[in-house]
This record gives sequence, structure tokens and C-alpha cells, in this order.
Amino acid sequence: MKPTREEAEEAVRTLLRWAGDDPDREGLRGTPGRVTRAYSEFFAGYAQDPADILSRTFDEIEGYDELIVLRDIRLESHCEHHLSPIIGKVHIGYLPDRRVVGISKLARVVEIYARRMQIQEKLTVQIAEAIQDVLQPRGVAVVIDATHHCMTTRGVHKTGVSMITSRMLGLFQTDGGLKREFLEFIHR
Repeated sequence: MKPTREEAEEAVRTLLRWAGDDPDREGLRGTPGRVTRAYSEFFAGYAQDPADILSRTFDEIEGYDELIVLRDIRLESHCEHHLSPIIGKVHIGYLPDRRVVGISKLARVVEIYARRMQIQEKLTVQIAEAIQDVLQPRGVAVVIDATHHCMTTRGVHKTGVSMITSRMLGLFQTDGGLKREFLEFIHR
């Protein structure tokens, strides 16, 4: 059962005491409420279904069947191991088959999955497979390039490092020319 907001705020107070501070001092008094409101925003993706977003498509495409790419979609997520930010960019490409989706819907799918506790590898697969499952295009490509603050602000403290993951489905797996075209588009 999901804890109440009051229980969540008490947990934040406990963490503040555990860290060595007084949750009742002036600067921290409102922190438990602010943290729970922030968590509601950070993890809003659990209450959303990407299939609902992607199901609104356009069939009148005048026979368009070439590559569609949306690049540089801002990614803000949190790693499931330390709850530290993952910040980066997502690039999505797909080859339509009789219908397309509004480009804002692709960004919303990224947002839904990013607003869950994640690892980048799983996030990459979830985005690609949701697009493939709902739109049924001839192929989907997803590349994520992100910095993990669990590595840059704690642990090994290595800054300037990013992680790149990709998921290629359909024709992107078998057509090397198509895959190269997608990669050229996202690196322009």
C-alpha cells in the first residue's frame, strides 16, 4: 500500500535527522513538504501510460515513408540505485508504416519513462518498444546520451563522463544504410 503524504514527510524528517541536522530548525521546517512535492513531480511517470499518448496518430500522410527523427529531447530522470539525477538527451527515429504521431507525443513518451526510477539501459528499451508496439512502424531507433550524477557527485567523482545507449528495432537492425542515416541525423 502506498504511504500517505504525512508518512512520506515523516520519512524525510527521519533522513534529515540521520544526516545530522534538525528538521525543526527554520531552514528545514518546510523541507519534508517540499521534498514530497518534488518526488510527486520527479516520479509522475508511474501514473501515466505511454500507449495512451502514442495512440493518437495521423493517417493522412500522403504516402510519407521516409525516416522521421526527433533529436535532442532533454532527459531528466533519477537512477534507481541512488536516486541521483540522470541528465542528458534522447534521440528517436522511426520509419512510419501508414501513420505518424505528433512529435510532441514522442517527447511525452520520453518524459513518462524518465519520470520513474530508472537505469539508462532499461529506459532506452522502454522508449523504443513502446513506440514499436503502439505505432507498428517499420523500424525504431533510440539513442540516449546522459550524465549520471551518482557517478559525478559521489562515489568515483568522475565529471565530464556520459553514457550512451541505443536500441534498434525492425529495419534499423538489418539495414546498415538506414542506421547510418539515423546516426548522421542525430550528430548534425
